[in-house]
Amino acid sequence: MAKERKRDKLKKLFQHPYRIVIFNDLNLHIIKQIRFNARTLLLGLVGAVVSIIIGVTILIAFTPLREYIPGYPSGKFREELIQNALATDSIEQKINLYDRYFHDFRAMLSGESSLDSVAKRDSVVRPNLNELKHLNEDSLFKDKLEQEQFNLHLNPGSARKSGLASLLFFPPLKGMVTGKLDLAAGHYGVDVVAKLNSRISSALDGTVILAEWTMETGYVIVIQHDQNIVTCYKHNAELLKKQGEKVKAGEVIALMGNTGKETTGPHLHFELWVNGNPVNPEDYISF
Repeated sequence: MAKERKRDKLKKLFQHPYRIVIFNDLNLHIIKQIRFNARTLLLGLVGAVVSIIIGVTILIAFTPLREYIPGYPSGKFREELIQNALATDSIEQKINLYDRYFHDFRAMLSGESSLDSVAKRDSVVRPNLNELKHLNEDSLFKDKLEQEQFNLHLNPGSARKSGLASLLFFPPLKGMVTGKLDLAAGHYGVDVVAKLNSRISSALDGTVILAEWTMETGYVIVIQHDQNIVTCYKHNAELLKKQGEKVKAGEVIALMGNTGKETTGPHLHFELWVNGNPVNPEDYISF
């Protein structure tokens, strides 16, 4: 019985109408009156709460007020996060590029070759000949100008070519080629014989990236040039340049010798690499 009475009271509470009246206290004139029941009041309260939540959400999401919420990042902080993400992505790309470069470099030093993408002759841009700088006119470089003119006339159509074939290579050593390029046999360069202690010159302008002694190749020097070109000079008697030094085309970098286990007599083993792949130096240089 008690439960039924409570149930009846709740029904009457939701069913009975109510009225809120606003009137003038002096003359009892009714100004405003609102009729409602409990059900209408409950729905109104729920609607008001939902409207407040939606309004606050919009203010937080689309206005600067969100920056005043504790723990929410400011606009400057979010901009720094985006910049850091872009910088991280750029660093990752550079790391991948350097990893590939050092992988190709190690393969070159160990006598391996990635032949899946053999370098093409026209993959390197011809430099502006007007930008070639004259070397010092001392006893070591007095034949530079004559050698440049000789190379320019090796091929009458060279001025019309583009790519690697149009580059002006300085012969690292004038002598006789006794060993040809043989990729199948793992011989990734040419062997040039000349008089012992003949001076060896850089084929192009570049930076020395390796100058040291190895058990197999003796004194070896490796130079990095523009357009991802690398030249390698092995079995030297003495190195005249150190790692990190800048060199010019035709500048003396070593003396020809007979060092290392793999040598068969006094000679220069010269390698020309483009984009991590060996190419035949005789196609571009007259030794």
